Amino acid sequence: MVLADLGGSITRALKQMSNATIIDEKVLNECLNEITRALLQSDVQFKLVRDMQTNIKKIVNLDDLAAGHNKRRIIQQAVFNELCNILDPGKPAFTPKKGKASVVMFVGLQGSGKTTTCTKYAFYHQKKGWKPALVCADTFRAGAFDQLKQNATKAKIPFYGSYMESDPVKIAVEGVERFKKENCDLIIVDTSGRHKQEAALFEEMRQVSEATKPDLVIFVMDSSIGQAAFDQAQAFKQSVAVGAVIITKMDGHAKGGGALSAVAATKSPVIFIGTGEHMDEFEVFDVKPFVSRLLGQGDLSGFMNKIHEVVPMDQQPELLNKLQEGTFTLRIMYEQFQNILKMGPMSEVFSMLPGFSNELLPKGKDQDSQAKIKRYMTMMDSMTNEELDSSNPKLMNESRMMRIARGSGRQVREVMEMMEEYKRLAKIWSKMKGLKIPKKGDMNSMTRNMNATHMSKILPPQMLKQIGGMGGLQSLMKSMGSNKDMMGMFGGGGEQ
Repeated sequence: MVLADLGGSITRALKQMSNATIIDEKVLNECLNEITRALLQSDVQFKLVRDMQTNIKKIVNLDDLAAGHNKRRIIQQAVFNELCNILDPGKPAFTPKKGKASVVMFVGLQGSGKTTTCTKYAFYHQKKGWKPALVCADTFRAGAFDQLKQNATKAKIPFYGSYMESDPVKIAVEGVERFKKENCDLIIVDTSGRHKQEAALFEEMRQVSEATKPDLVIFVMDSSIGQAAFDQAQAFKQSVAVGAVIITKMDGHAKGGGALSAVAATKSPVIFIGTGEHMDEFEVFDVKPFVSRLLGQGDLSGFMNKIHEVVPMDQQPELLNKLQEGTFTLRIMYEQFQNILKMGPMSEVFSMLPGFSNELLPKGKDQDSQAKIKRYMTMMDSMTNEELDSSNPKLMNESRMMRIARGSGRQVREVMEMMEEYKRLAKIWSKMKGLKIPKKGDMNSMTRNMNATHMSKILPPQMLKQIGGMGGLQSLMKSMGSNKDMMGMFGGGGEQ
């Protein structure tokens, strides 16, 4: 997950506090000092961290809290709220509407991933039913139009640019007018960047903005720039009316806090984060679920939405029937592997599960997991229909395994390893018999249709341990069923 080190540090600080017999001023200060240190190491601006610590101390006045209050929960809730406040400017960005032409202008320094992000933004909206188009008004960087053209062609999105014209304002105006006539409802203008902030860059941005009158200006920021983020964001905000922020290169970067704190400088919300180079490695940024995942508390509604995104609507009843039957075949395993690969990096997916710590996934584990899944799928491509549709592992004798190994170019031991994985997953699948898949976003439906005993059999032992065993799981599921904004996911016992 993005900012994995930061999330791990804050989670450890809260856990150490929870292990204390009595929550007093000393324990609170130690916890807040650990969190402060973690935020500063992640390049969150000092003033924001200091204000956060002051606000938490105002909220959590231990002397005023009666003995019956759950002090741990109040502290954890205060930390959650303050982290949300850092990332939430309190006003929504402009949102484009289908069927009505909107112009969105992208700005940012060269190297921030602006051109790629333009295409990702267009591709995301295209999948949701918009008719996007791309305009390359970057005449400063050699190869900018070629890059946008290549990306747009791959994503099947119409584009406009010129190899001959050097005036970015003229290109921007011509492109916007052309796509308005073609009834495109999301016209994205990619502007020039520079290696550093300079007057020429800001003047060009102002001219393009005045000529195209964008409905929204999106500032694209590289997550790795650290403490420079705040000043950079402020400089862009002073030149053009930045209405939203997209943070790029957030795939596993530990020091992304600087970029996140840039929200305070622009007073504009982060709307997406880029989590990789591929077109679909682009996430909607939602403050509460993000902070919840950062603190190891998961985002189950996001997890279910991910499942609904990758499992097509026409396949969902079929998957539901298979779950209720409890019969697990190699073909089902193959189909689920395909869905897992569509969901993106493993750490991103697992971070949506409550109680999951990113420390359980060693560095590089994402790539290892995905490579292993692809190897297994290659082996399954060499199987017969009889083998794929059988739920009897005994069918796979030595001669069959040797044939599959030869056909897929793998070792026999790798086929045996795949079969062991199949047996393990079949055991989990059998425990999910009768489980109903909730409708998209319906968390109450999910909690109604499974109990803690059911869930405890499905969750990996280390995850169950992190949640706090059966008691912690029961508390978690109870709070999820009663609290919409998932603040209850900070469940814990009473005061000791």
